[in-house]
Amino acid sequence: MSTGISLLSRALVDPAACLLWDVRDWETLLQQARRANLLARLALGFERAGLLSQVPAGPRRHFDAVQKVADSQQRAVRWEVGQIAMALHDLRAPVVLLKGAAYVMAGLPAAQNRLFADVDILLPRERLEAAEYSLQAEGWQNIHHDAYDQRYYREWMHEIPPMRHQRRDTVIDVHHNILPLSSRLAVDARLLLARAVPIPGWPGLYRLDDVDLVLHSACHLFLDGEFDKGLRDLVDLDALLRHFGGQPYFWPDLQARARALGLGRVLFYALRYSAQILQTPVPPEASRALRDLAPATALLAWMDGLFLRALQPDHPSSEDAWTGAARRLLYLRAHWMRMPTGLLIRHLATKALRREPEE
Repeated sequence: MSTGISLLSRALVDPAACLLWDVRDWETLLQQARRANLLARLALGFERAGLLSQVPAGPRRHFDAVQKVADSQQRAVRWEVGQIAMALHDLRAPVVLLKGAAYVMAGLPAAQNRLFADVDILLPRERLEAAEYSLQAEGWQNIHHDAYDQRYYREWMHEIPPMRHQRRDTVIDVHHNILPLSSRLAVDARLLLARAVPIPGWPGLYRLDDVDLVLHSACHLFLDGEFDKGLRDLVDLDALLRHFGGQPYFWPDLQARARALGLGRVLFYALRYSAQILQTPVPPEASRALRDLAPATALLAWMDGLFLRALQPDHPSSEDAWTGAARRLLYLRAHWMRMPTGLLIRHLATKALRREPEE
């Protein structure tokens, strides 16, 4: 079975190699990048390598256009975060930005040329109700009104139902943890909040600690089950590891924190596939330190076959006969990790039998 690396993965690692490609390869590369939501990041790779002027005129026009989109979205995220901060000003609790919004507001390299869908925040669970009322007062409303969806989010998940602003159509996800309440893995969110880092210039706004940023990114990628943008999430992880990896105590702290939070296996997968696909510079001693958390040899070979396929662009040119099955199996694995067996069967049956409302 083939688990080859896509053109996009190769271009992200070695932009110079693309300069020898023909028109058909460039067309495929751009298609893969759009499907993976990585066209702006791809442009950034050429810019950082000093090669943007050598890119053929056609692809360069696409890069110029998506750069404008990325710049506009960065400004929009900053403005939206400001609106959220004002709405939650009287909450008397830390508002912890997650994922892309955290990267932007903290000025991290992972934010550069990243495209966005929504804003995610983390709050103490006991402040969720007050936060929801405050957001509703400022125009955000729940997206899901179905009774089962409401129960699904509020009883079993790690967030309340997503909220969309009535005028701006922007979406906010309000979390109280990074993993579902019903998950087979349990993370004490109080430990995350205790080490949250203030965002300079934004009173009341925080981001996760450096190692927790990495672990949350890894959880989102390897436990969520949605891989249509999996390579984009792996690029986020790679950017975080490259940025923080030069700090002297980062790697030992990352390993220790993963073990303390019960996320050692998740971190093992994150370092393994980031290094294999994007050549993330993971120190050998960091990989060796997690060896006891690796699955058995046969299971690891099986997981390699699944993840190395799923973490490629969702495009026919980067798929083989087994890619679809790999993504479906990982989707089921994520749900199995998310819920006890009985609840999982009930949930999947309910979703299968229910006709989804039209939006």
